[in-house]
Amino acid sequence: MTTRGQDIVSVIRRQIEEFGTELTLVDVGTVVEVGDGIARIQGLQGALYNEILEFPNGVMGLALNLEEDSVGAAIMGDSNVVKEGDTVRSTGRIIEVPVGDALIGRVVDPLGRPLDGKGPVSTSATRPVEQIAPNVVTRQSVDTPVQTGIKAVDAMIPIGRGQRELIIGDRSTGKTVIALDTIINQKGLDLTCIYVAIGQKQGKVAQVLSTLQEFGAMDHTIVVAANASDPAPMQYLAPYAGCAIAEGFMAQGKDALIIYDDLTKHAWAYRQVSLLLRRPAGREAYPGDIFYLHSRLLERAAKMSSELGGGSITALPIIETQAGDVSAYIPTNVISITDGQLYLEPELFNAGIRPAVNVGLSVSRVGGAAQTRAIRKVAGRLRLDLAQYRELATFAQFGTADLDRATRAQLERGQRSTEILKQVQYNPVPLEKEVLILYAVNNGDLDDVPLEKCAEFESGFLRYMETAHPEIGQDIVDNRDITEGNEEALKKALQEFKSTFMAAQAA
Repeated sequence: MTTRGQDIVSVIRRQIEEFGTELTLVDVGTVVEVGDGIARIQGLQGALYNEILEFPNGVMGLALNLEEDSVGAAIMGDSNVVKEGDTVRSTGRIIEVPVGDALIGRVVDPLGRPLDGKGPVSTSATRPVEQIAPNVVTRQSVDTPVQTGIKAVDAMIPIGRGQRELIIGDRSTGKTVIALDTIINQKGLDLTCIYVAIGQKQGKVAQVLSTLQEFGAMDHTIVVAANASDPAPMQYLAPYAGCAIAEGFMAQGKDALIIYDDLTKHAWAYRQVSLLLRRPAGREAYPGDIFYLHSRLLERAAKMSSELGGGSITALPIIETQAGDVSAYIPTNVISITDGQLYLEPELFNAGIRPAVNVGLSVSRVGGAAQTRAIRKVAGRLRLDLAQYRELATFAQFGTADLDRATRAQLERGQRSTEILKQVQYNPVPLEKEVLILYAVNNGDLDDVPLEKCAEFESGFLRYMETAHPEIGQDIVDNRDITEGNEEALKKALQEFKSTFMAAQAA
């Protein structure tokens, strides 16, 4: 036998010896109907809810409807390449997303694929997109503040780590700005931020990204984007993917802040997917489980007990109302799930009061427990004063000539408080500066300052304290409180600056 013949015989003999009888079973099905990004598949008897399915040409799908004789799947890619008769394979994998520090500073889609052109995300850790919320026993009460850097919010509607605070208002009232200010204010702190853009125009997402980069906030931020041009299933998945990324940090004992911008568009995307899957429609054509859609998402925000690492997720969902109607279906659902809301009013926004927070309709159900002692001391009367001022202002518009001195003084104080609470966007104020200026307002030091000069007084006073008395602000930061010692020093510095300021105005 020739050498070549011996080689062939030895290869055949080895293949016979190594031949195994193990078989791999793969659950397969056939596409019987496809359209509008939804495929109906015959077969796949063992498919799981939220399982990833594999279509030809590398297109992935998500099993959402598990019926007796078919599976309804959302196509997570180009649905035009999927056609009737295609074979679909089950993967046995529930949909998951990469998590970890490697995502910080990146822009990804709801499947964790990078969108920023900076190469692949180098992390092997993953978490399921859907997770059961932590139960009551594993949580602890909210007691640590999230400093937003917005005077009106930190003083009157405080947000704590582990809280869910809804930002609600009509379009173009500054909802996203409040969320971005909060992210920017975390620079150099220990809070990792996740911004989830759901159904936004690509131009708006690019603008948000540019703002975060400009203020150096991308160093602690992850952006999860499902744009308006993306399929509805991707928009539906986006907030759950963002929450899974946040849970990755919470599991390490770290604190995370997640912004859902916005859940109105998320509900629209889910309604679209549900109707295409032929689920029964209910009120406003939303499916019956629309409440559960958001409750199972927002309940995942929590402050964990110290035995489980003490990590937290703080959620700031955003809801867009139509003509200020907070009693509509989706707004009332989300209001009932969250721990309070910041209501932004178009009338205030158009009047130049920005942020346009309506103090009467806004509430934080965590309250003073999530405030530092310093803020609590200076903001105690502020909310009540402003509420009374708004009530008086309604009657005073008919004429102030016949008002008594006390009422007129209250109106003057309210006007100055409103003026001081105005704030330029993307310019969050540090804790010590919030305390200093709110102390001046409550102490009556602005009562005799002309209304149009209040902003000038504020900037001048804060600059003076930073240069001439930096130790007072540092002492407030260190103690998180206004002590007797630093209060005396603050009063003295306030009088020094005010005498100089008033003299300059008189001159």
